[in-house]
Amino acid sequence: MNNTILEQYKILVDFLGKALGPDYEVVLQDLTDRKNAIIAIANNHISGRQIGSPLTNTALQLLSSKVYQTSDYVYNYKGVSENGHILRSSTMFIKDEKGEPIGLLCINFDDSRYEELSQKMYSIIHPASFSNAMNDFTKNATETESTGNETFTPIPESFPTDITTLMQKIFDDATSDLQTPVDHLNQHERKEIMIRLNQQGLFQMKGAISFVARKFSCSTATVYRYLNEITN
Repeated sequence: MNNTILEQYKILVDFLGKALGPDYEVVLQDLTDRKNAIIAIANNHISGRQIGSPLTNTALQLLSSKVYQTSDYVYNYKGVSENGHILRSSTMFIKDEKGEPIGLLCINFDDSRYEELSQKMYSIIHPASFSNAMNDFTKNATETESTGNETFTPIPESFPTDITTLMQKIFDDATSDLQTPVDHLNQHERKEIMIRLNQQGLFQMKGAISFVARKFSCSTATVYRYLNEITN
């Protein structure tokens, strides 16, 4: 049944990719195989991914937080492509008859062409001094602007092309503020990192336990024990 449902969405991916145009990447992901989740993609030049690429860090966070239980979609959150372009991303949950997610339909809009054009036009009609003043005036409003997702605040989405890159990105995000080398953390510090990794959905991925054990320079049994302690 699930395969039949997702097969129908493949046509929608192709249609939306052509109808919306080359600045919109449209992606269909099968949640039964998170390591090779992408089963259809249009305008993949935006993220560089292809069929068989894994879920993103934000997709894992969405599933881990179970936001799909109260929302059918999340929209207008930030993504960052491999070339550094800022994307406006949205995700719709494809659910089975029990309300469980079986797939994700994602749209990533790359407005960099329009941003570059608007900046050129703006620089023509306004001097640099005026632009700097306006940037200071709008800074606070920009920092506090809501994405419109009342029940979910996603981390910036990255778009890995393989599972190792995905796990490394999640781990780097969770340990970015550490002052101590990862392999020298004490037990309390390791548990704090484990909580972050769990919240970001890392342990939904096959091989995550071994990956974290290598990072911590400890046994997989130790990582299992930490995970059991923070989830029970």
